[in-house]
Amino acid sequence: MLLKKIIFVFPENLNIMSNSFPENSLLNEFNTAFDAAPFDLIQVYEFKPAFDYAIFQAKNEIEKIVSNLEEPTFENTVEALEFSGMKLDRISSIFFNLNSAETNEEMQALAQEISPELSNFSNDIYQNAALFKRVEAVYKNAENLNLNGEQKELLRKKYQGFVRNGALLEQFEKNALRQIDVELSKLSLTFSENLLKETQEFFLQIKEKSDLSGLPDFVVEAAREEAQQRKLEGWVFNLDYPSYIPFVTYADNRELRKKMTIAFGAKGFKNNSFDNQENVRRIAKLRLERANLLGFANHAEYVLQERMAQTPKNVIQFLDNLLDKALPAAEQELKELTQFAKEKDGIEKLQKWDSTYYSEKWKKERFNLNDELLKPYFELNSVLNGAFLIAEKLFGLKFELNLSIPVYHPDVKTYEVMDEEGRFLALFYADFHPRKGKRAGAWMTSFKSQYKKDEKNIRPHVAIVCNFTKPTISKPSLLTFNEVTTLFHEFGHALHGMLADTTYPSLSGTNVFWDFVELPSQLMENWCYEAEALSLFAKHYETGETIPMEYIEKIKESANFLEGMATVRQLSFGLLDMAFHGENSLEINSVKAYELKAMEKASLFPDVVGNCMSTQFSHIFAGGYAAGYYSYKWAEVLDADAFEFFKEKGILNREIGELFQSTILSKGGTVHPMELYKCFTEGHEPSVDALLKRAGLLKK
Repeated sequence: MLLKKIIFVFPENLNIMSNSFPENSLLNEFNTAFDAAPFDLIQVYEFKPAFDYAIFQAKNEIEKIVSNLEEPTFENTVEALEFSGMKLDRISSIFFNLNSAETNEEMQALAQEISPELSNFSNDIYQNAALFKRVEAVYKNAENLNLNGEQKELLRKKYQGFVRNGALLEQFEKNALRQIDVELSKLSLTFSENLLKETQEFFLQIKEKSDLSGLPDFVVEAAREEAQQRKLEGWVFNLDYPSYIPFVTYADNRELRKKMTIAFGAKGFKNNSFDNQENVRRIAKLRLERANLLGFANHAEYVLQERMAQTPKNVIQFLDNLLDKALPAAEQELKELTQFAKEKDGIEKLQKWDSTYYSEKWKKERFNLNDELLKPYFELNSVLNGAFLIAEKLFGLKFELNLSIPVYHPDVKTYEVMDEEGRFLALFYADFHPRKGKRAGAWMTSFKSQYKKDEKNIRPHVAIVCNFTKPTISKPSLLTFNEVTTLFHEFGHALHGMLADTTYPSLSGTNVFWDFVELPSQLMENWCYEAEALSLFAKHYETGETIPMEYIEKIKESANFLEGMATVRQLSFGLLDMAFHGENSLEINSVKAYELKAMEKASLFPDVVGNCMSTQFSHIFAGGYAAGYYSYKWAEVLDADAFEFFKEKGILNREIGELFQSTILSKGGTVHPMELYKCFTEGHEPSVDALLKRAGLLKK
């Protein structure tokens, strides 16, 4: 087929035949240490011409491959394709990461304009018949090419990429696929933007001090500062996690907890201009149509072809198996929690706005432990340095703060990451606090990939972005234990990126099967429960006292507190994901009704009429977890099993750390993940029993 001709209009000062772009910081070579993104120079208006040029350049690189008169080889076709569009990839990573962490209306409008163009460009590549013909020729001749394992996997991935994006379709089907992809790119952005606006729009102002009953001082102080920033009297709470979670955990006023809980659960479900119901229906329907075009029964079948789980049937069996083990425990826990609430406050029927509140009270009574007691030992910088120290002991890494590296917001800190010999390995960006223009949640991302080219090992730039409790006038940022495990989780992802050591960028770091990518992150959470690790960093922010051993014992003892309920909740989200993506036909007249049916067998609390999970389920509708939310639990099986191996050998054992680095963290997607896993565990496959045992759900 012929490439669709796209005419770009460039600014007069942008010479597309030149390598000099004096007025566009994104197109010139970055004159920064380690080739860091020049965030201090980048202006929003520069992105559009930068994307236009980068797409133009990438098209020329593709055309050079297609017009090559030599026979197709791995080097002149597959490898050349892999290293095409590198400038476009870099600009895209900078733009879309900023659009998540530091966005504004101008960037959001630009994202809506750019995303369809990138989708069209991607389709131009995958639907280029001449290019596919060359890739196919190499693929069919693979046995005669003497390729190494990484080259074989790259070739397989490139060939499958074409097939899975319509290369074998008829032209009218290719046109339909292109239209679907463009629309999906817009819908996902709109879904995410609506959530951000809904989160920012709501706030709860409290004027009566009595309504603050139960809230710890640090929560009250932060709410006072929030009110002052908004020029309001009293105290203000919002739907950002560091404000919302403490409120529903500690506030004695049940009606206010209810108000906050309903507001949080109603995001995208208000029949207003930010409503996501139609976006949910449309995204699910288009994904099904896309899968059908490509010969798959549903989107899950399409996705799972490139996952460890392989089929929707395997996923459903996995979720149902865990649900069978967890549901009886969850129902018993809920019964006991309800009884506790009744004895405490006469609550006859536990509601969603009661769960966290009474769970915290019951936990404090049973274990004499709560976040207020623990937070002084988890000052943010100490916890981060603890993660660094554990990485040093396991992998020999050194982290040095570098204030000269440009950042996109004053909150962001940048570290040079080096090995024991002082060789540069990566840049690590840490962005920890909520603010306007930053979406909720926590994630790891990359500003630059690792790869090897021209005898150089190009090192990665990775970031973790979170929404942790902000420091106040009188206190530094003190983390809840959940925030501590979140930091370690995202740091595990970051290690996967920082320690990458592969030849090809599309196989590097976290570019692995999606149900394997959570292994390093969830594995790292285990260190938060171990005395040997906690003693390294859990120190009182005022006295320097190491966290008492009795607290550590209580942390371990309480690790499985209400684990049945937590597991069932997580499984309910996996079932909802599979309902949207694992069906062969979709009739979604009511998003809420569809959701209730999908989650029915894993529901523990009465439904809240004005709430809907689907309209704010950004993991599957605006992220990469569509037909993949099960992977959190799947990876828990892997991490529980893997950590047993660490515990056998020593949780800070350098030899085992180096083994994990060499067999998993450095390999990226170059080898099938089960093979990597077995290399680490000396040959055995993971057992679900390790997870059930750790969660206290394994019947003795």
